Order: sequence, then structure tokens, then C-alpha cells
Amino acid sequence: MASSRPDFLAHRSGDAVAVAVRDLEPGLVRGGYLDGDATEEVDLKNDVPLGHKVALRDIRAGEDVIEYGVRVAIASQDISRGDYVHTHNVRSARWQNSVA
Repeated sequence: MASSRPDFLAHRSGDAVAVAVRDLEPGLVRGGYLDGDATEEVDLKNDVPLGHKVALRDIRAGEDVIEYGVRVAIASQDISRGDYVHTHNVRSARWQNSVA
């Protein structure tokens, strides 16, 4: 995001979620990836507070939520691209067994 400050940042390309770098309101938001020059535009559906996550792609209930290139959570319900991702729609993967 050379020309303007990003609204969100994802840690790695392929991550399903990105982190808001300021309080975000619904509408078009722009961000990028810390591991490259790729940029992304997302039509945000909900308010997302600073430091919280936004979905970069659709995630089905039961599917792994990928951040930092690893599974960090499991979707507890369907999540659409542009949704606010938090405890209301994911559960921690920290104490879950790996899915084969």
C-alpha cells in the first residue's frame, strides 16, 4: 500500500483473516500483506475495532481460520468475506486436536 495507509493488514498471503489497523466502519476498505506487495479490497459488512479481524474470504462453519499461515481458530458458523471475525463466529483452535 505505497500510496495510502492500509485499513487492515494480513500477516501472510493465503491468510483467511486480516487485522484492522484502525477502527473500521462498513464499506470498502483496503489492506495488504506483510509478506509481499499484494493489496486487497474488501466490502466490510460490520464495524471492526482496531486490532480485531476481518474475513478476507468466505469461511464455512467447521473450517479452519488461517492467520500467520497457521490454524488459529475454527469457524463456529459460516463467515462471509467482509464479516467481523471474533468470538461470536469462531472458537479457539489452541486446545483442539489437529484435523487429519
